[in-house]
Amino acid sequence: MNPDWRARTLVSQIALALIVALVVVGGKGMGAQRGAGRGDAASGGGQRGGRGAVVDPVARALAGAIDIHVHSLPDNVARSVDIFEAATLAKAHGMRGMVLKNHYDQTGGYAYEVRKLVPGIEVFGGIDLNLPQGGMNPHAVEHMTQITGGWGRFVWMSTFDAENAVKVAKENRPFVSVSKDGALLPATKEVIGVVAKHALVLASGHVAAEEGLMIFREGKRQGVQHMVMTHAENNPISATMSQMKAAIAEGAFIEFCGSTLLPPSAAERMDKWAKDIRELGPEHVILSTDLGQAGNPLPPDGLAAFMLALKAHGYSDQELDMMAKENPAKLLGLPPPSKP
Repeated sequence: MNPDWRARTLVSQIALALIVALVVVGGKGMGAQRGAGRGDAASGGGQRGGRGAVVDPVARALAGAIDIHVHSLPDNVARSVDIFEAATLAKAHGMRGMVLKNHYDQTGGYAYEVRKLVPGIEVFGGIDLNLPQGGMNPHAVEHMTQITGGWGRFVWMSTFDAENAVKVAKENRPFVSVSKDGALLPATKEVIGVVAKHALVLASGHVAAEEGLMIFREGKRQGVQHMVMTHAENNPISATMSQMKAAIAEGAFIEFCGSTLLPPSAAERMDKWAKDIRELGPEHVILSTDLGQAGNPLPPDGLAAFMLALKAHGYSDQELDMMAKENPAKLLGLPPPSKP
C-alpha cells in the first residue's frame, strides 16, 4: 500500500467512524422502536457474539458482502482507488466480491488481471453501452464474453450517454437510444439476446424507468435470468414505487446505491429509502455503493456505513445479509453465501 493510499484509507475510515457514531446515537432509540419484533434489529453498537465476545458491527456487515457497483482507475476521471487497490481493500475487509464499473471501457479484462494479483476475492466486470462502445452494440457484448477469464458479467444499457440522461440534463449532444415510439429498437433486442445467450446480468443503466421496464419484459421473454434496475431512485431514473414493483414482477432486483452519507441531505434520503425498501421487500433489493469517486469514502467504508444506517432504521442483520450478500450472489449466478 503506497503512502497516498494509506492517507486516503485513514480519511475514509475517519468518515466511517463519524457515520457509525451518528448511527449509534440516532439508532438506539429509532432502531429499537422500528425493529421491534425482528430479532436483532439495529442498536448501532457492537453485538455480543459467542461466549460473550463483542462483534465489530463493521466487520460483521462486510463479511461476505458483494458490492456490484465500484468505480476505480484506470478511468478518464479521478478515482480514489485503482482496480487492484479496490480489490485489496475489499478483501482486507472480508468481502466476498465486487463488480468493477466503468462508463466507457469494458472491465472484464480488468477483472481477469485483478483475480491473478489479488486472489481470494471474486471480481467481475462488465460493459456499459455508451457511445465509445458503439451504443446498443451486440457485437461489443459478444466480444466481452470472449475476453480471457470470462469474468465480464454485467451489461449496463448505457448510462452517461443514455438518451434519458442527456435529456434530463438538458444537454445538446449525441446520445444512445434504446427505444422509439414506445417500442424497443431492434439493436436493443439483439443486445438482450446476447445477454440471454451467455447468462449475463442485464442492468438498466440510466435509461428512463419506463424504458427499463420494456427492457426487463423483453429480457424475461428472451429468457434472461439475471436483471437489476440500476440505482432506481437516483437521478436520472427516479423510478416510482409502482415502476419498481413492476420491475420486480418481471424478475429484476432493485439496486440502492448508498454512495456517501456525509452530506446533510443523506439523513432524509436514508429515511425515504428505509421506508421504500421495506415496502418493496428486502428479498427484492440489492445494496451497493457506486463509490470510487475522489474525495468520497472508499467503497467498503461506504457500504458498511450504508448497511449500518439501515440497521439504525430497524433492519435486522439477516435482512442486511440478504440485500448485500445473498441477493448479489443470486444476481451474479454464484452459490449462496455460507451462514455466519
